[in-house]
Formats: sequence, structure tokens, C-alpha cells
Amino acid sequence: MIRKITLSVVLFFSISSFAQIGPVGHLTVFSEDGDKFTLILNGEVINDVPQTNLRVEDLNQPYYNAKIKFEDASLQEVSKNNLMITDVDGIFSDVTYKIKRDKNKAGKMKFNYFSAIPVQPNFIPASNVHVIHYGQPRPVGGVTQTTTTTSVQDGVSMGVGVNVNGVGIGMNVNINDNLGGQVSQTTTTTTTHSGTFDHGEQVAPRGCSSQYAMSAGNFSAALNTVKGQGFDETRLKIAKQIASANCLNVNQIMQIAQVFGFEETKLDFAKFAYDFCTEPRNYFNLNSIFDFSTSVDSLTDYIQSRN
Repeated sequence: MIRKITLSVVLFFSISSFAQIGPVGHLTVFSEDGDKFTLILNGEVINDVPQTNLRVEDLNQPYYNAKIKFEDASLQEVSKNNLMITDVDGIFSDVTYKIKRDKNKAGKMKFNYFSAIPVQPNFIPASNVHVIHYGQPRPVGGVTQTTTTTSVQDGVSMGVGVNVNGVGIGMNVNINDNLGGQVSQTTTTTTTHSGTFDHGEQVAPRGCSSQYAMSAGNFSAALNTVKGQGFDETRLKIAKQIASANCLNVNQIMQIAQVFGFEETKLDFAKFAYDFCTEPRNYFNLNSIFDFSTSVDSLTDYIQSRN
């Protein structure tokens, strides 16, 4: 007699199950002038295709020797020894370096430190940033559920193979009653993913309306970084970098905007940050930061154009 055996294997894996063990830092390098480049860390080529904005995640060393080669052969390559991924206390950070052209010498490039913020576990890069995971990949999102239903006679040895986000899991079930027979097996696998893939690794999509805003601690550190700059132009660049790399609520956007000394800069940032706001329906609260009604009208028109 055939005995029907149903095996249901339901596998749920959190992001942390496959994360790097131990502390790690992240490095972002961007070209201010839009020059495409290739990054080399400790002699290893990081990106095969030249980029203008590159993020390397899961760096587990406090220092790296970095070299930048440009797609434009007329631009001189630049290097930096002991590029720091940690802060002065040795704590891993999310650091950013900037590449720019030397206005005084044709073809000469500069490669300088730009900013640093604390590492955020659920960081979501901006859509225009090319992300590469250094070392062991960290799958983002996605759950695989596999259900296997098998009809067997006693004496059959059965194997079940499951793959979850690129991680293989094997399972063997042995049934021995000395009768022998044939197996009829049906396997259904459903995998849920979001985002795009880079070098076989998953990158989460952009979109903040359903996300949580930055934690109070991380936001405080980011806000202090903006406040620490001497000019509105520099503050704006860093503020945009923070907004594009995170999700912010209306109050956080207001606090950053109020750091700027010029109305025009406030308006510029308010428009930019709209796409990274967790509560766009409450964006009207930003009207209170402006001194002129023309700024309010301009922001209102911009929001309407985005909807």
C-alpha cells in the first residue's frame, strides 16, 4: 500500500541571519564633476564598470589603500594610503570621499575626505548610487517558502533541496520499511524579491513613504555634521547627501532646513527632500520655515508637479 507523506518546509530568514559577523563600515566615493572612475582597494578592482557615484558596503578593515583610475585617460589617477573607514575612536563609520578636478592644473585630480555618519543597519542608498558589497554579501528582503508533497512507498530515500536568496539548504528524509517503490514528487517554490541586483546581490528600492525615518541618535549626528560646515553651499551638499541616503520625517527636514542662512537654500533643500519624506501628506508644515510667500508658492507648485 502506498503511504502518502507530505513535507512542508517553510523557511523564513531575516536580514541579520546573513549579515557580516562583526562590525563593518561603508565607503562612498563620488565625482563632483561627473567623471567616471574605477575604485581599487588594497589592489582589488571594486567596480568593473566605471561609475560617478559608488558605494562599497561591508568593509571590515579600519584602513584601506585606495586608488582611483578614470575612464577619461587624460585625467591623472589618484591614490590615498590608509583611507580611514573608522572614526578617531576606532568605531566603524559610513564615510564619504569626494573626487574633483584641480582647477589650476589640467588633468590633475583631487581625492579628499568629505563627511562621515554613524553606520545605520537599515541604510537604503539613493537610486543613483552604484552599490557593491565587499566580501560576504548581505541579501536585503525576500522570503522563500518551499512546500514539497511526495507520495512514496516504504523503503524510499528522498532528498529536498532549498535555495533561499542564493543560500543552499539540503534536507534528506529516509523511510525504510523494506518494501521499495516509486516516488511521485511535486515541489512549489515562491520567492519574493524587491529591487534590483548588482553583482548578484540585492539592493533595496528607493521610496520612503512606507519606511521609518532616521533614528534620533543617527539624525542628531547627521544634523551636527550639517551645522559644522562653514558655508550654506557646503551645508546643502551634505544635507542632500544625508536626505538621499536616508528617510526623514517632516520635523527632521525642517530642522535641517533651518540650519541654512539663505531663503533660496532652504527652498532648494525643501524641494530636494520631498522625495525622501516618510510623511509627504504633512509637508505643508514646512511652509512655516520661509520668510517670503513666494517661497511657499514655489514649494507648493513643486509638490503638485511631483504628484
